[in-house]
Amino acid sequence: MIKNRIKTIAIVAFLIIVTVLFIRWKRGDPESNIKTGIIKPIIGDVAIMVTTTGVVEPQNRLEIKPSIGGRIDEIIVKEGDHVKEGKIMAWMSSTERAALIDAARPQGDEVLRYWEDAYKKTPIISPIDGEVIVRAVEPGQTVTTADAVLVLSNRLVVSAQFDETDVGRVKIGQEAFITLDAYPDLKIEGTVDHIAYESEIVNNVTIYNVDILPKNMPEIFRSGMSVTVEIIEKKRTGVITIPSIAIHYDKERRFVLVKDKRGKTIERDIAVGLNDDKDAEIISGLTIEDSVVIQDAKYLPKRKSSGTNPFMPSRKR
Repeated sequence: MIKNRIKTIAIVAFLIIVTVLFIRWKRGDPESNIKTGIIKPIIGDVAIMVTTTGVVEPQNRLEIKPSIGGRIDEIIVKEGDHVKEGKIMAWMSSTERAALIDAARPQGDEVLRYWEDAYKKTPIISPIDGEVIVRAVEPGQTVTTADAVLVLSNRLVVSAQFDETDVGRVKIGQEAFITLDAYPDLKIEGTVDHIAYESEIVNNVTIYNVDILPKNMPEIFRSGMSVTVEIIEKKRTGVITIPSIAIHYDKERRFVLVKDKRGKTIERDIAVGLNDDKDAEIISGLTIEDSVVIQDAKYLPKRKSSGTNPFMPSRKR
């Protein structure tokens, strides 16, 4: 009788153990999910960026309009050409000259040459050094003094939009990186050249236009291209850095897990400088000889919080 009871208890205990092990296997053992790794601090750079979007556009856009109405005879330049101040870009005939030339043409080459020499063409001259960004007409087209024949730009810049909460972090002369949506793998260096003094309202948001000037103007730049702009607000170079994920927080305390000489994992307090959420500058507490344990914070044991609940009434002191 007793033997049967002991046998039954043993069977039940065995089944319980098997069931528990099966459930843990199905759910996954939390200890086995802890993601860890050991890294060495390195000497590197950390930068805090201000990111926004913008568009490539001429800093000074100059429309070239003829001084007289008439017909375009010849256009010498094309889009993308660089022109100097005083260069002839096109020739045109006034309305009167065009009428005389058309009337003389059926009368033979001699008569045509006479009127062409007697009534000279009118040149369209570049008033600035710049680049032709628009060629709006072709030879034979009739234009008025209100029509823009060509459009020049002294240089292309990136016009970036910053809302009023971020524009205070932007200063003239700061380094920037420009990424064209059309060429996402290419980063172009630039500098902040101008910050608008007057705001604009876009979708009920107060924004300021900031001009970013590329250090080297790439040939792929085209007016109207959409870009992403990253402006370096703060930067530290040649400092001790570790991945941000290695840092743990306990109120005002910052600490990391390190391996001591015996191979035991211990906590060590550190002072952190710039942190871009990827890498962090270590001011004190670590050297490049230390071994830092990276462990996802969600797998660390939870600490008891001594904070207060904002929804609970506080006791007066």
